[in-house]
Amino acid sequence: MKTKGIFAFLLFLSACSSIDCPLNSIVQTAYKLQGDVTALPYVLTVSVSRNDGNDTIVLNQISQVDSFCLPISYQHPADTLYFDVTTTEGEQYLDTVTLKKDDHQHFHSVDCAGSFFHTLTGVSTTRHALDSITIHSPHVTNEINEAHLYIYFKSDL
Repeated sequence: MKTKGIFAFLLFLSACSSIDCPLNSIVQTAYKLQGDVTALPYVLTVSVSRNDGNDTIVLNQISQVDSFCLPISYQHPADTLYFDVTTTEGEQYLDTVTLKKDDHQHFHSVDCAGSFFHTLTGVSTTRHALDSITIHSPHVTNEINEAHLYIYFKSDL
């Protein structure tokens, strides 16, 4: 009888100590191809500038996709991304994309890792291989339900 009481007490304690943290804590922007080019016929590599002045590749040589996700910085008012496009003929185009945003600290629980959510406020791009990028859904969280940005590539490369 005493062991049943101890078992019930331990079961009660384990039920009270569960932590309800989100399984996905990664915050990314989702891009969806629109316009004449709905599947990427080129090879795309995307890099970003780091604080130390160097660039780092965040998306390496993708092709034949209609969407992709890219990381977003936590505490900068704007991110600068470099879209390097190589055509099937070997021609190379480099576009600079500037993504402006507001950062919002997100608190879930003291037991969970902190994170930042974002509100996209503007986007601009050079127009070598890209035609334009538009904001479709400005709220960037750790859940991707739809594309945040629509990206339009030139069809005559």
